[in-house]
Amino acid sequence: MSLIDTNKVKEVFERNRQTAEPIAMKQDKELVLHGDVRVDPYYWLNERENPEVIDYLKQENEYLDNILAPAKPLREKLFEEMLARIQQEDQTVPYPMGAFLYYIRHEHGKEYPVYCRKKRTDAEAGEEIILDVNKLAEGKKFCHVIPPKLSPDGRKLVYGLDTTGRNLHQAFVIDLLTGETTETINRIMAGDFVWTPDNLSFYYNTKDEENLRSDRAWLHTLGQAFEEDTLIYHETDETTYVSLSASKDRTHLFMHCGYTENVECHFLNMNEKSASLQCIKPRVSGFYYSVDYFDHQFYILHNDQAVNFKISKANVSAFQFEKWVEFIPHSEEILIQDMDFFSNYLVIHERSNGLNQIRIHPWNESAEPHFIRFPDASYDCWLGANKELDTEILRLHYTSLTTPSSTFDYDMRNRTLQLLKEHKVLGDFDKSNYVSEYLQAPARDGVMIPISLVYRKGFQKNGKAPLLLNAYGSYGISYDPVFSSNALSLLDRGFVLAIAHIRGGKEKGWHWYEKGKMFHKMNTFYDYIDCAEYLIREHYTTNERLFARGGSAGGLLMGVVLNLRPDLFKGILAHVPFVDVITTMSDPNIPLTTGEYNEWGNPEIPEQYFYMKSYSPYDNIINKNYTNVLITTGFSDSQVQYWEPAKWTAKLRTHRTDKHHLLLFHTNLDAGHGGASGRFERLKEVALDYAFVLLLADFGQ
Repeated sequence: MSLIDTNKVKEVFERNRQTAEPIAMKQDKELVLHGDVRVDPYYWLNERENPEVIDYLKQENEYLDNILAPAKPLREKLFEEMLARIQQEDQTVPYPMGAFLYYIRHEHGKEYPVYCRKKRTDAEAGEEIILDVNKLAEGKKFCHVIPPKLSPDGRKLVYGLDTTGRNLHQAFVIDLLTGETTETINRIMAGDFVWTPDNLSFYYNTKDEENLRSDRAWLHTLGQAFEEDTLIYHETDETTYVSLSASKDRTHLFMHCGYTENVECHFLNMNEKSASLQCIKPRVSGFYYSVDYFDHQFYILHNDQAVNFKISKANVSAFQFEKWVEFIPHSEEILIQDMDFFSNYLVIHERSNGLNQIRIHPWNESAEPHFIRFPDASYDCWLGANKELDTEILRLHYTSLTTPSSTFDYDMRNRTLQLLKEHKVLGDFDKSNYVSEYLQAPARDGVMIPISLVYRKGFQKNGKAPLLLNAYGSYGISYDPVFSSNALSLLDRGFVLAIAHIRGGKEKGWHWYEKGKMFHKMNTFYDYIDCAEYLIREHYTTNERLFARGGSAGGLLMGVVLNLRPDLFKGILAHVPFVDVITTMSDPNIPLTTGEYNEWGNPEIPEQYFYMKSYSPYDNIINKNYTNVLITTGFSDSQVQYWEPAKWTAKLRTHRTDKHHLLLFHTNLDAGHGGASGRFERLKEVALDYAFVLLLADFGQ
């Protein structure tokens, strides 16, 4: 079927042919390392305060708007279409904690959440708003909140607030009896808050001001100036980050140090006034572990002779490594990811054959462990807010490519699953109209790569359908198949949507991550290309209807794919793309750089430098034909700096020999890494994506 008005498509490409492109000026800068000379003509674009930089970014925005002017009605229609599916007045299922039931709701027409609670024992009790983010966002172009953390008695909360888009959160304390903000901590918050059992203090972690690495942990006592807070730990290893958590019974503080995996854990008993941090096991290269506490025992998730991790336990008074006792053994087929504690059960979050699963393990040794079974071939499940120990009920969430996000209570004793809420999609949505599949595509080295995909009923494998292939493939982050009501705007127009579960994530275990990082990084890129070729070979689409999409490290993937196989795709969507690998990884002052040496490599080491250079998208642009590309970024992004995609765009403009293809670049001048902060503003960014691929899918019919 025709997706849009073909005349509008032709007008877009005619505008592209006739309109002068923005051209960034060149100022060659030599970058020399290990005797290798790189000349960067656009290095100057990193001058954030330079008016000429802002002018160039605005020129690119105006160019995009000009080229896509005929598609403006389509973008507006897509936005309204996606907005119309959202139940604007909505709330989460309340969860119990202490004397209250807590939930989050959204109000009609408002961008941000409202955090609320009601008394647990009084069915007629009125609502208490504990934090309204819409009020915090008034007059602000950007607003992001670290969710409030309640004191054990429920009388106070602390939250973090950033209005810059650069993850520069400050902390604020609210007295819920008066509703007043009583204290401000003017440091850069990393995001973790742990209250002490006496309700008088809380621990928090902060970021280094230069590179935004979480490197310090503090104790703040209510009523005293934050400048007097006690520094309890400073992490000096520039590749390591500090995180804080508490045991479920709120007795023990845990401080984990690591990055993609934890390498060291410290603890203290918060009921002991004079307690100080103790290290459970000093860090050793390649040894990863994390710790929790239950019933006088430490439970340690670790990888000692266990590539997919196992669980050991140790007495709190004898926690040395040589005294650890194996509790849940290692499995070659199952990755243990997390655990949660209840009075009668240990709940284990695992991953097998690419999919999440939940195992219920009774403490009673005479009772058999069991798994919660789910219906879809490809799905995602995760643990919800389970704040209490003494309960038989497990709160969990479930979704698939065809099933909206759903909240369940699972009775662990009776093994019954109760649906509490399925996220409502307004309009004529019927999930029975959509079909999902879970495929295995052969990579060039013989490894089978999972692919999740979804399409509307009636789809035929004849190669005529447009297909959007998503992927990420880094940091051990798995790209799980979740429902998106926005995606219906493509599915209902005949698109197939797919996810390539490529190496670099942990979909198929820890080795899946190890084989997609450092000197194995090319596996990530080749896996994606091989999945694309498989989908074409199996007649799901053709290269004239195939589109690629990835963001951040997935944007790096898009950059490499654009260099390696531009002929394979009709168009590529690259969001906040990490494309200038060598230059960024060579600058330790750029936020988050040094912590990523274990992911990409350290340019000071020659072998790692040259391997990164071999795939770095910016360094591998040559004079040749590319394909249609849409690149987006946020000016305030602290994770992938705006100048990476800006430089990439400028260099592509001067090297591509195919001026008939679209090369479009948009900078959100008020946003950071995640794009617009409001739930509705984000839809405009999605509408731009969808309009781009819809235009190209129809072109040439």
